[in-house]
Amino acid sequence: MDTRQITHAADLSATVEQLVETLVETKDFPRIVEVVTPLSTEQVVALLERLSTDHRAIVYRLLPKDNAIEVFEQFSPALQRDLIQGLRDGEVATIFSDLDPDDRVWLLDELPAALAPRLLHGLSAKDRQLTSEVLGYPKGSVGRRMTPEYISTRADVTVGQTMQRVHDQLDDAETVYTLPVLDGSRRLIGVVSLRDLLRADDGVPISAIMQDASAMTAYQTAEAAARRCAELGFLALPIVDREDRLVGVLTIDDAARILEHEETEDAARQGGVEPLRRPYLATPVRSLVGSRIVWLLVLAIGATLTVQVLSIFEATLEQVTVLALFMPLLIGTGGNTGNQAATTVTRALALRDVSPRDVGRVLLREMGVGVSLGALLGALGGGVTTVIYDPSVGLIIGLTLLAVCSMAATIGGVMPMVARAVRADPAVFSNPFISTFVDAAGLVVYFMIARTVLSL
Repeated sequence: MDTRQITHAADLSATVEQLVETLVETKDFPRIVEVVTPLSTEQVVALLERLSTDHRAIVYRLLPKDNAIEVFEQFSPALQRDLIQGLRDGEVATIFSDLDPDDRVWLLDELPAALAPRLLHGLSAKDRQLTSEVLGYPKGSVGRRMTPEYISTRADVTVGQTMQRVHDQLDDAETVYTLPVLDGSRRLIGVVSLRDLLRADDGVPISAIMQDASAMTAYQTAEAAARRCAELGFLALPIVDREDRLVGVLTIDDAARILEHEETEDAARQGGVEPLRRPYLATPVRSLVGSRIVWLLVLAIGATLTVQVLSIFEATLEQVTVLALFMPLLIGTGGNTGNQAATTVTRALALRDVSPRDVGRVLLREMGVGVSLGALLGALGGGVTTVIYDPSVGLIIGLTLLAVCSMAATIGGVMPMVARAVRADPAVFSNPFISTFVDAAGLVVYFMIARTVLSL
């Protein structure tokens, strides 16, 4: 196989994977180096994510040192943990020391607690201090995801002095494109971009070109800070303590990583599973089972509500058996309507288009949407049912669709708002639980309407 072709053909990833697997099993390490070395960092990451744990560690050891740390940084924290467990202590220490402080904390959050002191002890005094500063903030806070390696300047110095400072600290900072401007007490008073520094004359004071700063405190959630950074289009968002003293910056790449993690988690929980935290093919089967079984048990218990409703109205079903034919239609329509509303509102909450104080407005809007959808579907379903069966059954189906859609949309829209108000994850309150509740409540509405129309 021509190795040069591999680097330019994404569709050959399966072939590369099979080739590398064969080479590992035959212990042809020189050939592995020949195949893997020309690949880009992204291609190597994709390849390693698809290999087994043991083979992944072997191939990773054969990567050029400069490329190895770039590959490691692109893994998810859970996959980093898996890889570390397959490496020797010396290799782990080297990787850990080459990471940025915030990336070390991502990894430490995944590793066993007993391993963290050993890894921290192997760092230089400076790196250990920087990492400990980040570790000191609560889990989930932006302080735990910021980088303390930044370049700052002061309002009373010149552009030339600031550019010299940038030049001197270029290798130590994670970003140089946005510089926080501080006063004598290290309080944040503004920011200046590298573009403005390059445009201005050396003698111009920073106070003349700096802009107002938008910052977040280190104790606010990482998701909120990441969304703020993305919404404002900042390359780096200053992070301050409770006294407005600068403690770090959140870079745009870390913000994107946080948002990807949060959105993956929300999408998983809306589907009734726990997030995997690893690429699918790198996730053990037992982890896939574990991510789903708890939710399935919870939903199965919730589904007993539907069974109870059916037992209560068993006599009604015996008198009018045709009603049983429409139960899947009504249950499915109600669940889908509720899920649509919940998904829409959960996303609006994430984007901060709405907040818990808007619950009344959301309720009215979703009730209006539900009534409109119910009227349209009810007219269609009732009309078709009237033609096939009789007008009384058509009336039951039409009225039930109107009621169920109205109820489902209203509940689906309000539940995520309630979840946010009580500081729970809106995704957990959305699709699975709404479907279970609407199924049972929809059947109650269905049979009550049927009893009224048919005078049972």
